[in-house]
Amino acid sequence: MQYNTSELCDMFAEQIDVLAPIFEHYGGITSFGGQVQTVKCFEDNGLIATVLNQSGLGKVLVIDGGGSIRSGLLDAELVELAAENKWEGIICNGSVREVDALEEINIGILALNSIPVAATDTGSGEDDIAINFAGVTFLPDDHIYADSTGTILSAEPLDIE
Repeated sequence: MQYNTSELCDMFAEQIDVLAPIFEHYGGITSFGGQVQTVKCFEDNGLIATVLNQSGLGKVLVIDGGGSIRSGLLDAELVELAAENKWEGIICNGSVREVDALEEINIGILALNSIPVAATDTGSGEDDIAINFAGVTFLPDDHIYADSTGTILSAEPLDIE
C-alpha cells in the first residue's frame, strides 16, 4: 500500500508523532507501514534474524541498535528473509550493509547509514519492549507509516481507506 505521510499528518495531527528526519531509504520500496514489532540490540543481529524468521504480514520491525554506525545490523541475507516472510518494512536505528543488494529487495528499509562491517550474531538483546529514538517512543502494537517525505507513528491504526 502507498502512504502519503504529509496527508496523514494533515488528517491525523492530534493522533500521531513524527520521527526526526534522521534516516535514509535503503530498500526496494519507499512507502510502507504496519503494526510495530520492536527489537533492542547493540551491534548484534542474532535476535533480529530470529524475529525476521517469523511471519511479518502487516508488520514493520523497528530496531533500536543504539545508533551504532560501527557495524551493519541488516544485510542482504536478513532482508531477503524479511521479504520472504512478508514483512512490510524495517526501521533501524543503526547501520546496514550490502546496500546495492538491498535496493533490489521489495521491502522498505530505513536506517541511519551504511558500513561494510558485519554485526555479530550471538542473539543478545530484547524484543517486544518499549524503545525510544528519533524523538519518539515505540511500543509494540503501535502503527507506523513511512514514505519519501517522512515517518509517522500512531498508537492506533489510522483510518485511511
